[in-house]
Order: sequence, then structure tokens, then C-alpha cells
Amino acid sequence: MNPRHPIANLPTHEVTNMPPHLGDQDLWTTDVALKQGVAREGGDWATSHLAKFGRQAGRQEVFELADQANRFSPELKAFDRYGMRINQVEFHPAYHALHEITVSGGLPNFAWNNTRPGAHVAHAALNYMFNQVEGGVVCPMAMTYAAVPALKTTPAIADEWLPKLLSTQYDSRDIPLAEKTGAQVGMFMTEKQGGSDVRANSTKAVRDGDGYRLTGHKFFCSAPMSDAFLTLAYTKNGLSCFLVPRWTPDGQRNTLFLQRLKDKLGNKSNASSEMELQNTWGVMIGPDGRGIRTIIDMVQGTRFYCAFGSAALMRQGLVQALHHTAHRTAFQKKLIDQPLMRNVLADLAIESEAATCLSLRLGRATDQSETGDQQAAALARIGTAVGKYWICKRAPNHTFEAMECHGGPGYVEESIMPRLFRESPVNSIWEGSGNVICLDVLRALHKDPQTREAYLAEVELALGGNVHLDKALVELKDALNDIPPILSCGPGA
Repeated sequence: MNPRHPIANLPTHEVTNMPPHLGDQDLWTTDVALKQGVAREGGDWATSHLAKFGRQAGRQEVFELADQANRFSPELKAFDRYGMRINQVEFHPAYHALHEITVSGGLPNFAWNNTRPGAHVAHAALNYMFNQVEGGVVCPMAMTYAAVPALKTTPAIADEWLPKLLSTQYDSRDIPLAEKTGAQVGMFMTEKQGGSDVRANSTKAVRDGDGYRLTGHKFFCSAPMSDAFLTLAYTKNGLSCFLVPRWTPDGQRNTLFLQRLKDKLGNKSNASSEMELQNTWGVMIGPDGRGIRTIIDMVQGTRFYCAFGSAALMRQGLVQALHHTAHRTAFQKKLIDQPLMRNVLADLAIESEAATCLSLRLGRATDQSETGDQQAAALARIGTAVGKYWICKRAPNHTFEAMECHGGPGYVEESIMPRLFRESPVNSIWEGSGNVICLDVLRALHKDPQTREAYLAEVELALGGNVHLDKALVELKDALNDIPPILSCGPGA
């Protein structure tokens, strides 16, 4: 014992009134709103798969992999040791381990591999569960899922690419498509001068045999290690859609030059980059000059992901808040038994459940639209935009409120709450921020009156249950009868 430093020899204090480790979460069984919603919207045939995945994804070790993938961010590796330009991104092993779980679970392609009613509902449920663990890994799942309708517009390309996109084997190798066991597709539309105004893009495409050569700069390219990307470029006939692979048909690296990785607020496990195209080979998808129309279905799919992805953040924030308050005592009562805290938790629970229910309802509309149901397609068109706007706008406030339930412990990085909070704004910004989505809703109402009728028919199902809601519906009808004209703008113009 050193008498000069007696404090160093004292035993630690006794730790009391601290919540136990949450440990493994069963993301399916414990989520009543999710289970009921999947059954209600027609996806109950997938219960066995959903239950198995919910147990696997919710293990503590998977949450720890997510922590590691966010702590050790991707790094740009533009050149190899011999000075050859390779344009690669190196990820921590935890990122690849998470990818193994998601791809084998069908997160990028479950709906397309199970063409039956409820497939998109179950697809949403799978991704909703994993997004509670790690949102960055779900980004390439979203783009791969959403690329399928666009690729189907060009059968020859679909025949080549879809078998690999529908694979449940994760293959991280940067090699030509023919040698891979599975593949993923990303997209980049945004340029410095345009943002959501894609008509301001300046990338040009010039015919070269069976393909095109693209030259330009893309300001945001998420998941740049994808095997190919959908992008927009101008031909003589206007803005067109192209599939740009990392490898050309002759087995050479394509001239996709990664300029830098973005240092983002959140979504740290997922790389986002700037991409320079210099005489880059690509093949046209869809009709020449109709690129926006071709890619809009992909935007619809990624907005669907935004909606249930933000609902997932709400759900996990609620789970964490309930666990803390159920085990923490303040003023002689468990926090969860204090009246004001009960009010806060009840509000969090109600909004979380509402976001989950809306997301799954959008899944059913998507399923029905796949069968040719025009009213369902109209509802999916406007409902996805509305749902994306509202759920994603609410997620940051909801996540902050859940963080506040923890007090100081919720503000430190050992808690999952800072990561959830940093993740919460991304879906509101990605695929059209608030104003763009509002304009898109107005555009849909002007261009297709059936969207108005489909939306009103849906909300009218709630008539008679609440006088305040009934009054709001009457006001909504009046407002929709007097919507202002709108200028063409944004990706749906």
C-alpha cells in the first residue's frame, strides 16, 4: 500500500439502480405491432422466415458488429501497391459479417424471389428488423431491391443481371459479374449543380457500339463498391438512364474514379463517395430520353425503404427507452411508473406503432400494384411519398425523446442511442427532402387524379371513429379540391 495515494487502494463503490444489459433481442416475437401488421397486410405466410431472422438479427453479437462497423469507417483505396488505379473501398470485417446476414436473409430480394401476395410486406418486415440493428448496411439492400423494376424495362440486361441480384450469397469480391455468386446495384443521380433538380445535370453520354460512354461528375454515390450503378446522363434525345458496371464486357475495370469518401454525420458503416466518370462505359436502360421515367420506379422503392427504415429507428429507440425506464428507480418508483414518464413512453409507443402500420400498408399497396390493381398502384404512388415525408420527418424528434428517457447514459457512445440519433435524419434527406416530397405529392395529384381518389378512399376507412379526425378529413377534401398549380421540378417531372 502506498500511503501517499490511499485512494488507489480502495475497492470500487457498489453499483446499484442501473439497468441490466439488454442482451439478445427477439426482433420478431416481441414486436406485437409488427406481427399483427404483417398478418393483416397479407404476409403471414412468411412468418417462419421472419421469426428465424428476427432471432438471428437481434443477437447481442450482431449489435456489437454494428458498433464495430460504425466505429471503424470505410476507407478509400484508390490505388493498389503498384500504383494501379483500382477505385476500391476497404471495409471493416464487421461490415462484411453484417452483409452476410442480410443477403443470406433475403433483404435485397425477398419480394422478387417470392412473387405472391404479401411478398413486399414481408420484405419490408425483414429490412425493418435489421434496420434497428444497423441502417448503413441496409442502404445497398434498398438500392438493389429498387433497381429490379428499372432493369426489367430492358430484358437483355435483366437476363444478365437479375440472376445475380436475386442471389442470397454475399460476394464482396471486386471482379467481373460472370465470376460472381451474387451482386448488388447502387445508384447515383445527384450532381453538384442540381441535387434533386436532376434536369440541371451535365453528365453526357455518347454512343459507342452497343453501349455508351459517359463523362461527368456525380456528387453522391452511396455504396460505391456495388457491382453496377444506375445513373442519368444526357444523350441527343434528352436525359436517359444507364447501367454502369464496375467492369466492362471485355473484362477491364471501368473508368469509374472514386474521388473521395464523404465524412457524414451518421450512416458511418456505409461508404458514400464522389464519383468521376471519364469516358465510362454504360448501357442504356429504358427508352432514350426517358431516363427519369425509367428510374422513378427505383426512387419509389428506395422511398419505401426510407419510410420503414425510419419506423425501425423509432421502434428500437422505444425498446431502449422501455428497458431503461423499467429498471431505473427515481423518487421511490421505477421510472416507467412515474406518471409523466408513462405519458412520454405512451406517446413514443403510439407513434412507433403508427409508423410501422403505415409502412406495412404501403407494402400491401405495392403487392397489389404488382398484380395490375390500378387503385393500389395509385395509392402506392402517393402513399409512399406521404409516408416517406411524415415518418422520416418524425424520426429525429422521436429518437431524441427516447434518448432523453435515459438521461445522461443515453448521451454517451456506449449507448446505442447516439448512433440511432445520428442515423435518424438521413432518410428525411435521402430520395427527396421535405419540400421535394411535397411538390412530388402535388405533381401526382395533378397528373393522375386517381391518386387523390385512392388516398381519400383509404383515409375514409377511419371515418366515424373520432370527431376530430372526421373534421380533419372534411378539411382535407376541401383542400384537395383547391390545390394550386405546380411547376415541373424534381425527379418525377
